[in-house]
Amino acid sequence: MSTARRVFQLMAKPSGAICNLDCDYCFFLSKEQLYPGSPFRMDDEVLSRYVEQLLAAHPDQEEVTFAFQGGEPTLMGVDFFARCLQLQREHRRPGQTILNTIQTNATLVDDTWARFLADNDFLVGVSIDGPREMHDAYRRDKGGKATFDRVIAGLDRLREAGVEWNALTTVNAANADHPLEVYSFLTEELGAQYLQFIPIVERVTEEMLPLAEQQGWGSRNHRSVLYTQTGTAVTSRSVSPQQYGRFLIDVFEHWVRNDIGDVYVSMFDTTLAHFVGYENVGLCVHARTCGQALALEHNGDVYSCDHYVEPDYKIGNLADGRSLLEIVDSAPQQAFGQAKLTTLPKYCRECDVRFACNGGCPKDRFLTTPDGEPGLHYLCQGYQAFFRHVDKPMRLMTSFLRQERDAGEIRGWYAARDAKRRPDDPCTCAGPQPWGRCHGAAVPDVPPPPSDPRSS
Repeated sequence: MSTARRVFQLMAKPSGAICNLDCDYCFFLSKEQLYPGSPFRMDDEVLSRYVEQLLAAHPDQEEVTFAFQGGEPTLMGVDFFARCLQLQREHRRPGQTILNTIQTNATLVDDTWARFLADNDFLVGVSIDGPREMHDAYRRDKGGKATFDRVIAGLDRLREAGVEWNALTTVNAANADHPLEVYSFLTEELGAQYLQFIPIVERVTEEMLPLAEQQGWGSRNHRSVLYTQTGTAVTSRSVSPQQYGRFLIDVFEHWVRNDIGDVYVSMFDTTLAHFVGYENVGLCVHARTCGQALALEHNGDVYSCDHYVEPDYKIGNLADGRSLLEIVDSAPQQAFGQAKLTTLPKYCRECDVRFACNGGCPKDRFLTTPDGEPGLHYLCQGYQAFFRHVDKPMRLMTSFLRQERDAGEIRGWYAARDAKRRPDDPCTCAGPQPWGRCHGAAVPDVPPPPSDPRSS
């Protein structure tokens, strides 16, 4: 038995791939094909194993996170999660604290759900893609109806109950060209303080592309085909590399001047951590290696990753006689995690932003490098643009942190330089609009810092 004690995450899917929505870009809906005839409900036996084994796998850690996703996990009902809390109390070890998180589309959140989540300190992730038109472009229900109003109604109940929540927003063809509109909607209209932007990259084979374009992954007919990580074509719903890089840069330019310290964007936090020198923190897609973010299906099956819930990446089951830690530390999972590093093409290994990017998620490494080597990430051009754009401010924030100063002091650094700009100067985001009609239009009144040669 392995004696390793490694930090890992296990995303539980108690309702499997079953959801009350049929979002066009949702790759996970097709996973129901893995379990024909299943009721897609985690029973008490599997739930008990999950709770007991996850707590047992973290005896030396102060906090253990139970993360629930789907499909749509609220389909399980409040009683399921109340039972989970009971089991946590029974199996919690001395010194352990427990954090429960749930990712939801919020359409089923009523007053009962909101009270339960608030009373039990759940951290709730709400999936919302921006203002109404952008959100409803791809996020519809099984009857093809828009979902925006129902999401907002559920979110309103969560906020009224005092639930801590964050926003998970996909960046796709419908909203990618409107970064500041999306960001302002989330932060100013909804009051979100924690944001995660997930690029939509629908990777398909050339043969499957017409079907994917016509119906979307939410179509029941389309879900008869299991979605796997194959092919080199992308759908028209996908964000382009250029769009994703521009989206991140535009949001960063606004955030760093206006909201740093008040709003937290996972991509920016992860990037700063890498500049500071941490390799495997924050978003797993930019970690040096992977294999620490596993997925648990409703029947106890454990998969290497949420994006690899496929037969070839099933590495065990909670009832197969091994502990969860043994499954996590198994040879196939270790090989899966290390492959992210060892399969990097030379172009990536020699890249100046490799330390921050680390080649991106392996699921989207389906392009070839300029010299013809396979394994280049689809979003490489966008990643390079973003990481190079933020190089100087990230290094400055790193120096602040190493001096035990607040990284937010960088707002003063920007203010000193912005004060010298004219409205018709090129914008700092390198976009087509001049400074005065782009990011300069919303520059806050921040006093510049004292002169510091280290900041020049």
